[in-house]
Amino acid sequence: MEPKKIFFSDVFKIKKETIEDYGALDICLVSDLPLFIDPFLLFSSKKAEYQELHRGIIRYLKYIRNHSNPDADNGVLKDLFCFHEVKQNWLGFTYLGNSGSGLGINFAKSLNRALYTILSNLGSEEITTTSHLEKVALLEPGIGKDCISDFTTNLIKDYLLEYTQTFARLYLTKAQCKTFTINKACFDYQLQAWISKTYYLPTYNSDYVILTPLDMLTKDDTWINRADFTYRLAGLPDVIDDEELRSKLNRYLSLELSKFNGKKPSRKEYNTIVADVLRKFPQAADYYIRERETTSSSAIDVSRSRVSNVSGALINNVQQFITNFYRYYDAREISSYDEALRTVSLFKDYIENKDGYLLINGPSGRLCNEKEVQTFFGLILQTCKCDHNREVNNGRGPVDYKLSYGSKNSTLIEFKLASNKSLERNLKNQVAIYEKANDTQQSIKAIIYYTEGEFQKVWRILNKLGLAEDKSIILIDARNDDKPSASKA
Repeated sequence: MEPKKIFFSDVFKIKKETIEDYGALDICLVSDLPLFIDPFLLFSSKKAEYQELHRGIIRYLKYIRNHSNPDADNGVLKDLFCFHEVKQNWLGFTYLGNSGSGLGINFAKSLNRALYTILSNLGSEEITTTSHLEKVALLEPGIGKDCISDFTTNLIKDYLLEYTQTFARLYLTKAQCKTFTINKACFDYQLQAWISKTYYLPTYNSDYVILTPLDMLTKDDTWINRADFTYRLAGLPDVIDDEELRSKLNRYLSLELSKFNGKKPSRKEYNTIVADVLRKFPQAADYYIRERETTSSSAIDVSRSRVSNVSGALINNVQQFITNFYRYYDAREISSYDEALRTVSLFKDYIENKDGYLLINGPSGRLCNEKEVQTFFGLILQTCKCDHNREVNNGRGPVDYKLSYGSKNSTLIEFKLASNKSLERNLKNQVAIYEKANDTQQSIKAIIYYTEGEFQKVWRILNKLGLAEDKSIILIDARNDDKPSASKA
């Protein structure tokens, strides 16, 4: 049995170096990669075409601002503010697949409200160099990095399609491509309407594929984001040259923090202060954005490093992982529990004994959040003979995976990091709840630890709960300081 083809280079039988030299990401055609387009990278780029793309985003925002008002009807919102997810670029937050929710009416209403209130001065800013879409995510609840990325992707879709079309004509065969007519490809300001265009594109599973330039992509969050604003808030008054605003903000922060009598506020309490600051002093967001503009070169360097860690680990390590996994995998039909146990055990063996820990805890930086670990594990589930579903939700919340041979033979798999603050409560309650909701009495809990301290924490919890001998709980050692290289062992 041959390993399943996962990446664009595998499927289209083209050298990775060809894609790399073109400047594109070798996308995974099984699952979205945890990367997204940051509009700030367009603004800060030295490439004239990227800067033009950023100006195009602002131009469209100005256009729809003229149609924004408290009484805007749903027809206008759906036409100008709502967008489907561009799933064909295989980026974002869908795991084991590429179908996200897109930008629906709730996003449209939030953006509409922002445009006639906090963004009413769009195009005539006095503090920042230019307008930035990301300001909406700072000031408007419910608009996160996924929304910003989806909106940006839709507005530069024509560029991405042309970029992919050029690659297809240069490097792919006619059998690998097809002509597609794409709806809402670009906005025609003379017609004042979104129009369709036709492109010659790579085809996969009866759909087209979009390649994305690496230097548009980032990981974790946009350069301008609320978490970073929160981190920098204490020092923000120092960069505000409006004396009155600086004084008011300093007094407000001092008063709010004094309520804790010298103690450090909790994250929730501090987030409340941040929300109040943004509501009472919206100009603070502009001064924060101005500071981020002054560090635009750092945005490029940081994003390049983050993307390199993700794409490099996935393309190099996951391909090797899949190849190695197939050497050990036996496709005979067994019970779903045995199948789940064997698959998790092979994952554990690869992480601990075959340098697989480098995939999620390498020297150049960790890819360690639970979603990313779950994605890596999910790739090998493509080899399983039984049915497998990602984040099954049967009314009690999602579970990572469900493996099944029919309705009466199913097993749940849950991945957790040892650093998860809710690990003890989760071990005590969560799987039992999931088992009941999914009509199965079988489950496996995989816990990944990155340090000796995390291992000791998990062991204390297991002993406390009487679960130390439970074979359905599998600990996976992903430490990077206690393993000789497999190639040198």
